[in-house]
Amino acid sequence: MKDHATSPEDRDFRAAFESCALMPAQFNHEAHLRLAYVYLVENDVASAQEKMRGALLTFLRAHNIPPGKFHETLTRAWVLAVRHFMTRSPSASFSEFLAKSQALRDSKVMLTHYSAEVLFSPTARASYVEPDLEAIPQ
Repeated sequence: MKDHATSPEDRDFRAAFESCALMPAQFNHEAHLRLAYVYLVENDVASAQEKMRGALLTFLRAHNIPPGKFHETLTRAWVLAVRHFMTRSPSASFSEFLAKSQALRDSKVMLTHYSAEVLFSPTARASYVEPDLEAIPQ
């Protein structure tokens, strides 16, 4: 996205994640957001979602984590949420972006868009499901 940039540290983070050099314990909620941010700076939304999906599946395989841990709806929904917050103001790095986007720090915010029944269903894990409570702003 124009009006946004990545820092050298953001790009190093992406490279470390894609090469599976990060340990699973290092890949927390904020790290998920950071990866989504970097992909969105470098790509359109659809491409960012595909890159995120591919990188996560590769990461799971590399660290012998069962592929069932991957959640298609959460992956795509978080990319959309990061993109929505990116439309609010420019940023020169992920840390600057996150400082302006505190609501994203709440990993349970998706439950304002999805009921737990829908979000944690096998269908939502396997394929993207639209929010049943409130649309994610585009």
